[in-house]
Amino acid sequence: MAALLYLAPAGLLLAVMMGYPLYQLVQISLYEYGQAQASGGAALEFLGAGNYLALLGDAEFWTILAQTCLFAAVCVVGSLAVGIALAVLATRISPLPRLLLFLAAIGAWATPAMAGSTVWLFLFDQDFGLVNEVLTGIGVDGAAGFSWTYDRFVAFGLVAAEVIWCSFPFVLVTTYAGLSGIPGEVVEAAALDGASTWRTARSVLLPMLKPVLVIATIQSIIWDFKIFTQIYVMTNGGGVAGQNMVLNVYAYQEAFAGSNYGLGSAIGVVMTVLLVLITLAYLRAQRKDGAIA
Repeated sequence: MAALLYLAPAGLLLAVMMGYPLYQLVQISLYEYGQAQASGGAALEFLGAGNYLALLGDAEFWTILAQTCLFAAVCVVGSLAVGIALAVLATRISPLPRLLLFLAAIGAWATPAMAGSTVWLFLFDQDFGLVNEVLTGIGVDGAAGFSWTYDRFVAFGLVAAEVIWCSFPFVLVTTYAGLSGIPGEVVEAAALDGASTWRTARSVLLPMLKPVLVIATIQSIIWDFKIFTQIYVMTNGGGVAGQNMVLNVYAYQEAFAGSNYGLGSAIGVVMTVLLVLITLAYLRAQRKDGAIA
């Protein structure tokens, strides 16, 4: 009971700060709400589930949803892989290299998404980018004048690399903290029992790290599923003919570029529901596996 009382102020603040915007989002999604309605030039028309039915009946929505899920999955797996690998490395190197590693990681983490995306665009510029110049210099065929944002999959790969670059530091810091909290005697005991390095990592370290990795995974899922800035900046609003569109950019294009705020809000509601369902499914799977209580 005492714990609930301590959590009550923060819970109330979150309920107010998140509850009201969600209420407004759902409310707008139920109406025909365009520029005319927003400016008061036309009356609101209640559509009920009309915006949702239009959305679910649009083949483009399903294509963008699939792209968003696949893109987010690649970013989550990449962030976890890079972050965990560097966290393990940080436990095995001397203090000075570890300090430099963390400073570089925190620098990437602290870089604003807009600035980071712009820098990556400069590095991979078709005509003046450093990457193309280096590849051309070492004799890679076709590197001169190669566009990293024209092809759908190459553009998604470039954006995913930038997202992983600015996301892995959270996983690195979290995992390193978890590894630092594991007593050395546990690892020594496993080694004395004849366990290999891989067996020790899989059977000893990973189970002890699961609560930490659950937090890192959930945060990565939420961040990567709702990516907007990197896609919008690096693909110039969604790529050639919208081929690199994800749900957040799609909602923006519908709501603000198309002045269809009702449909844009419906996309936002669908995104929120999907994120909640994905998170709950992941937590349920981890609870069955014993990773969380």
